[in-house]
Amino acid sequence: MQVQATAKYIHMSPRKVRLVADLVRGLGIDQAQKQLQFSQKLAAQPVLKVLNSAIANAKNNNSINVESYKVASITVDEGPTIKRFRPRAHGKSAPIRKRTSHITVKIGPTQIKTKVQEK
Repeated sequence: MQVQATAKYIHMSPRKVRLVADLVRGLGIDQAQKQLQFSQKLAAQPVLKVLNSAIANAKNNNSINVESYKVASITVDEGPTIKRFRPRAHGKSAPIRKRTSHITVKIGPTQIKTKVQEK
């Protein structure tokens, strides 16, 4: 059974958050937490919060032991862009786009792959 957690309207560019999300996709829960705790990227903090929230959802809402769980999927979608303008030379203006992200983390049990022998 997969359990998910979502964080919306994170004031960080989705492009930057996806770099961190790619680091932990498919890892075990403990490995993913350690990877995010010691990452130098600022985007690791909100991703770690969402991962911990998904773990708490599994424990409290569904009474699941998450020791054998892994990060099944992690997606970073683009949220609404906040638009601002900055004055430039000769009375003109230049746009500033402050991007936001929606982070979704799903954790699920690790599946044991069995090899099917062909005859």
